[in-house]
Amino acid sequence: MAWIASKLSAGASQSYLSVFGVGIETWRLLVLLAIENKLSAQRISQVIGMDKASVSRVFKSMQSRGLITMGLDSRDGRLRLATITAKGRALHEQMLGIALERERVFLSVLKPAERDTLNDLLHRLHHNLPAVEEATALYLAKNYPHAKARRKGPGNGK
Repeated sequence: MAWIASKLSAGASQSYLSVFGVGIETWRLLVLLAIENKLSAQRISQVIGMDKASVSRVFKSMQSRGLITMGLDSRDGRLRLATITAKGRALHEQMLGIALERERVFLSVLKPAERDTLNDLLHRLHHNLPAVEEATALYLAKNYPHAKARRKGPGNGK
């Protein structure tokens, strides 16, 4: 799975860079912002597992290109939110065509029932990730008690 994901990401990033001048990280954030409109770096870290420092770096680039605006959350004045702009939404729509074509061709070797099965399996595996992290922590604590425990918090899967 890791090899396939890596190759898909690299190919997509190369395509997006050559046409739009943005890479896969910007695309991932545009997708989330197109769905939710406003997001914090913390929320993005929770959803896609991208570390907050990387999210912040991409936010700065996106802001300088006019793809997002940054502001404070009206409910929590300490929380900074990125909001997709009309320019960001337009870029998302343009990039979406490439993404959907790549997905269409990637899945074209599967029959419709196989695609449904694949989606079901991937969702189940995704929902099982917290159990994997918990089991790993227990295994490490038992077998490698000297290892430093990772700090629990948003962005690192905890």
